[in-house]
This record gives sequence, C-alpha cells and structure tokens, in this order.
Amino acid sequence: MTTNAPRPEVLRYTAFSSSPDGGNPAGVVLDASGLDDDDMLAIAADLGYSESAFLTAPPEGLAGGAQRAYRIRYFSPKAEVPFCGHATIATAVALAERAGPGELVFATRAGTVPVSVTQEDGTVRATLTSVEPHTEEIADADLAEALAALGWPAADLDPAFPPRVAFAGARHLVLAAATPTRLADLAYDFARLEALMHRLDLTTVQLVWRASADVFHVRDPFPVGGVVEDPATGAAAAAFGAYARELGLVPEDAVLTLYQGEDLGRPGELTVTLRAGDPRVRVSGTGTRIA
Repeated sequence: MTTNAPRPEVLRYTAFSSSPDGGNPAGVVLDASGLDDDDMLAIAADLGYSESAFLTAPPEGLAGGAQRAYRIRYFSPKAEVPFCGHATIATAVALAERAGPGELVFATRAGTVPVSVTQEDGTVRATLTSVEPHTEEIADADLAEALAALGWPAADLDPAFPPRVAFAGARHLVLAAATPTRLADLAYDFARLEALMHRLDLTTVQLVWRASADVFHVRDPFPVGGVVEDPATGAAAAAFGAYARELGLVPEDAVLTLYQGEDLGRPGELTVTLRAGDPRVRVSGTGTRIA
C-alpha cells in the first residue's frame, strides 16, 4: 500500500451465529487490491481475530454466467493460511448484504470454493463446498507429542475415533475425547503444541466429543495463528466431516451438527452435510455484522 493511499474499509463479521456475540469473528476487506502481503498481515494482527479475509479480482476464467467470483486470501495475526471456513462464511454474508444472496465462487490457495448464500426472514445463511478432502495417519511419536502438549492421557481418547490428520483445504489433527469433561478441560502447552503443528503443517487441532449419532461438540487450539482457541472453525468442520465419513463413523449421506465456542462464551453452530458419491463436504452457517 502506498504511503498516501487510504486504508481500505475493514469490516467485522461473525460466522456460525446470527448474534454478533456468538460464533467466530473475522475481518473482511472487500477490496484489497491496493494491499500487499505485509499490509494484510498488519491488518489481521491489528484486529486480533483468528483470521481475516481479503478480496481481489478473480483469476481469469474462474467463473462464468451469473456467478460472482473473487480471489480470497486469509491471514491470521501471525501468518497467511491456505483456507479458512469461518472467514469465507463471513465474507459471503458481507457480500450478500451488499449485492443480495446468490452463488459465489472463491479462488483460494487451497483451490476453488463455491459458496451459496440464501436469506430468509432477515437471516443470511452461507454454505461453502470444500475442495476434495483426504485423511492420513499420524505417526505414533507425533501423536504422543500432541497428547503430551495437550496434557491428555491416551486413555482419555475415544477408541471409536482413531487419531488422523484430515484435510479439506487445510490440515487438522482430529482427536476425540471419550467424555465431555475431557473436552471441557483445555489447558495446553502453547509453545510445545505450536512447534509440533508447524512441523506437521497443521492449522488447528480438532478436538471432538460425540454427543449423539449426528451431534458433536468441538474445540480447536490454534497456536500457529497466535490464538489460544478458535471459536468456530469451518475448515476443521469440513475436514472432520470427511474424516468421519471415510472411517465409517457416519453414513455417506449425513447432516452433522457441530457446536463450538460455548467454553469461550461465543456459542456457534456449524452444519456439515455429506452426500453419497460426492467427496466434497458442505459446511453452512449464519453470520452477521459486528458493530
């Protein structure tokens, strides 16, 4: 950004809640064409949210027809990340408030992400479709280090949910707690977990507890982004949906509800939709502007 250039408007939206006091806040810059990487990182750090999103013109040929297309980049207070679900939802809501609901498409570092936005009774809801996901096993030594950093004994894990690294735009380590008490007790070694996550190229650790067949409570430590815990994590929700389906923990056709943020006082609700024959995962939620 040139010295005399005006700073672009930085919007504040929350995703996965219809209340500004819930969900996960994100910064949204709808025109970042005059910003360089350092500018975007500085804005994200100044806001202090887990991520902020920055829009510029799309790559040539990204979308046709009536679709509205953009290039989108995501920055945490410490670094750029390849994909962020909640900032995507927040950005889609911000665009819908200005140009109406409809179909959007975003070019991310992880790939192309379509987003459908609807509005009913004044509530805006956005649904993103992930890039093609996959999972991979984690080495025993790396798992032991993750548990040591979290302060979780291996006996506190749910044996029905094998630890895996899951990807649906970003990499997340999925660990399932056997009890809600285990999930509620989150006091981890920030530096130790951050070092492991950098080495394994992880964005968050997706901690889950299964409340029923299709309802889960989740928490996401995010030390690599400079944030102790992410209040609502769309990218991790997509990765978890792919993980649960691949391991046969849910049906190939399923709608899962993930509750996140209660422990932070910012409750949010994420809907994960799986469709048989389509490897991609859909994550949806409401959003609203923060005054």
